[in-house]
Amino acid sequence: MPSTRTKVEVKGLEARHYDRLMDILTLGKYEGMIKQIIGDMGIRSGDAIVDLGSGTGRNDCMMLEHAGPEGRILGFDIGEEMMAQAVERCKDYPNVSFVFQRIEEPWNIQGEFDKAFMSFVLHGFENYDKEKIMDNVYQALRPGGEFFVLDYNEFDLGAQFFLFRWIFKKAECPLASEFVAMDLKKMLSQHGFVDFDTKTYVGGYVRLLRARKP
Repeated sequence: MPSTRTKVEVKGLEARHYDRLMDILTLGKYEGMIKQIIGDMGIRSGDAIVDLGSGTGRNDCMMLEHAGPEGRILGFDIGEEMMAQAVERCKDYPNVSFVFQRIEEPWNIQGEFDKAFMSFVLHGFENYDKEKIMDNVYQALRPGGEFFVLDYNEFDLGAQFFLFRWIFKKAECPLASEFVAMDLKKMLSQHGFVDFDTKTYVGGYVRLLRARKP
């Protein structure tokens, strides 16, 4: 069952207009930022990628531009409205598929993927479910495969100016406030991941964390 403290499961009006809302909230900069971030992932032609919380499929189309016709993308999501948009958006790409399943539940996938990607999803899970997700990703990746977590960076929320704290707490769930204070690299290392690398965006508040399966 999902935590009552999360907001990552988007439904209703917000789900139906999610891409437009993100563009409005970022003053039209969201798509460009995501393109830059996906470019920073170093996706190669032929890569197989699993997207955890694939939403409307917009990120998957961008990743496919790098993975090419020999690549493969599998998206996990449980939002019916979001999934319908993703299926429609990617209907002309036979190498993109989606599965309606919770990402913290067992996947039964062993060593099939070169990369795994999460975009602003991990912070919305309780730690015990984060542990399950990390185990699923580790099993799904090939040796040398990479796990990319795009989410909030670590920072001291209490040290931020009042308006920032107020907006963050109003817009985000309590789990997000805990997430920015946690040592994500330490948790990932406890699940077997190594060789961490970080790129930051939006003044350092957003981080793309890469971890590798040995």
